[in-house]
Amino acid sequence: MDSLQALKRLSGHGDDRDLTEKEASALMAAMLDGGVEELELGAVLALLERKPLTVSELFGYGGAISQRCNRLQTPGGRARPVVFSCYQGIRSRPHLLPLVALTLQRLGVPVLLHGALDGAGGVAAAHVFRELGVFPSTTLARAQARLEDQKLAFVPTAVLSPGLAHLLPLRGRLGFGGFVQAIARLLAPFPGGLQVVATNALMSRPLLREYLSASGARALLLDGIEDEPLADPLRRPQLEYVAGEDCRVLFDAESAAFRHAGALPEAHDSPVVAAWTRRVLSGEFPLPLPLVNQIACCLYGAGYADDINQAKAIVAIETGSLAAA
Repeated sequence: MDSLQALKRLSGHGDDRDLTEKEASALMAAMLDGGVEELELGAVLALLERKPLTVSELFGYGGAISQRCNRLQTPGGRARPVVFSCYQGIRSRPHLLPLVALTLQRLGVPVLLHGALDGAGGVAAAHVFRELGVFPSTTLARAQARLEDQKLAFVPTAVLSPGLAHLLPLRGRLGFGGFVQAIARLLAPFPGGLQVVATNALMSRPLLREYLSASGARALLLDGIEDEPLADPLRRPQLEYVAGEDCRVLFDAESAAFRHAGALPEAHDSPVVAAWTRRVLSGEFPLPLPLVNQIACCLYGAGYADDINQAKAIVAIETGSLAAA
């Protein structure tokens, strides 16, 4: 399917706009390979952002990306790697995904984060990591070495998928690109790793659940903060585990905000958040309970614990969060 055919189809009405899996794959391949002129590319992206996604389309887009994704070897150890995607800065809350990743690292779970180095006006995970002395891995070899030696690596999109990295800046230049960001979050550089996936405006929970289940992926599904795969530290979202046909809610969503809101950083800028993160890791401040719950889910999904109750107990003991047990 060339770009003109795609424009005609996507400009239709109702289900007439839907692409087959093969058509979606061909369109994504053309965009990733630089086969669509920028003017047409902007028009295609604008139409894609206004059209509800189907599971068949998601398989097509995901297949094209998978064929062009650089792979990493699964590091040795008892736990599967946990994969987080970081493509959006956070404005409304402190960006505490580095805290989640560093806690998992301390427990010996390999953690890979991939995404953008800027926060598009918000605070990016990469900003906080930099303050904490965790710098981007600019090559696959460096990422692999850090995973093996340190159990933690932050990898820019360009290292895993140069084609996607070329498309992502178009959001700032053309005003469209939310679709590309949404698709990039599904990058899976490991076979069998646990993907932590946040819902977003283009990908609802039912759509993601159906896609992840049908693809045989192992994932933790949640409503994140501003599209980042991070539980709200003030109000736990529903945390759902997906492994093939096994789809289970591990934690229900909380209806009321966490009452110890004052325990969070006073400001959201990266130096303040990084300093607060260090104090939590040293045991000076408590880890917010919704994040304790998310970490327990990651331990279970990564195979570190045999069941969710064991995972809760491990996190409670290791972090001193006895309320989680």
